[in-house]
Amino acid sequence: METRQAVRTLITRFLQLEAAGGLLLIAAAVLALIINNSPLSYLYGGLLDVPVAVQVGALQIAKPLLLWINDGLMALFFLLIGLEVKREVIEGQLSKPSQVILPATAAIGGMVVPALIYWLINRDNPAAIAGWAIPTATDIAFALGVLALLGKRVPVSLKLFLMTLAIIDDLGAIVIIALFYSGTLSNVSLMLAGACLLTLLAMNRLGVIKLTPYLLVGLILWVCVLKSGVHATLAGVALALCIPLRTRHAASSPLLRLEHALHPWVAYAILPLFAFANAGVSLAGMNLDSFTHPVPMGIAVGLVLGKTVGVFGLTWLAVKLRLAALPAGANWGQVLGVATLCGIGFTMSLFVGSLAFVPGDSEFAGMDRMGILTGSLFAALIGYAMTAMASRKPIN
Repeated sequence: METRQAVRTLITRFLQLEAAGGLLLIAAAVLALIINNSPLSYLYGGLLDVPVAVQVGALQIAKPLLLWINDGLMALFFLLIGLEVKREVIEGQLSKPSQVILPATAAIGGMVVPALIYWLINRDNPAAIAGWAIPTATDIAFALGVLALLGKRVPVSLKLFLMTLAIIDDLGAIVIIALFYSGTLSNVSLMLAGACLLTLLAMNRLGVIKLTPYLLVGLILWVCVLKSGVHATLAGVALALCIPLRTRHAASSPLLRLEHALHPWVAYAILPLFAFANAGVSLAGMNLDSFTHPVPMGIAVGLVLGKTVGVFGLTWLAVKLRLAALPAGANWGQVLGVATLCGIGFTMSLFVGSLAFVPGDSEFAGMDRMGILTGSLFAALIGYAMTAMASRKPIN
């Protein structure tokens, strides 16, 4: 019973943190745009290119600062996602099939339709097709932050629907990254990573509740996954799934303790830093043709139109087929507005974009960010306006 109360408290904190974190993300992205389009742009590029190396004996990890942020700090973001997913599956919104059907169906529509739109726009360019997954993502911090601006005019059930949908969406993004954006694999590193996973699972089964052993083995797991060719951030998800939620003898939950400690750092530091490092699009030499290029156009249209059609369309279908019911107290206008808010891709879209179009290797690097920022901005403005208008009417 105490665990359930802690989960409910954590959900309340989650909504509050995501709303505030969304504002910080906006500020970080705007600051990056300003600096990289000012006389200080050389400082922005120079900072992200600073080489950072860590060496222990023959083992060395040497990367520019940007990749330490994207491969290292973002592993903590994925660790938090993994913790949230595990908690929701065991005791939260994903624990009962009846609670999962509607947001899961909506999330599938919100991934398939944007990817299809991007493919249709870029189907004649094989190199550009690599970005198909960019508009499939939903930024939970931004989306909940915009929805929170409407306060009590929006029912809590609709916020939970958006939160659950976005978590499932993130889970889908994790699967996409694992399957489509991994490099050449190292069998030795994969075997070592497997040994780390077996160790973590054994600790879980033996009832280890101290977090330090999990985090130490998790760090080794991250290094092994980094060297394996599979994207390093997936180590965070694997670690999360091995940390126990329930304990014996009424001891406090290790999963809830870690989630509680990690959430403020991710919301207030890691994600804003990631946004600052990845949102600094140079506007030099840009014109209308830059925005109508198939890559940014495919991303922007996929985010705004694709997410709206996909999320709303499959939500409508699930309700009409009586597979699920609308969130309690919500009307169709609000659902349509929330579907458009799902087009705020930002964090996860930027992350997938950095994998699809590697800076320095791809001619489309940077173009993806134009589409992401443009699409996310329009999705936020249109989604907010639609939800606000629907919230003035009596709620069904």
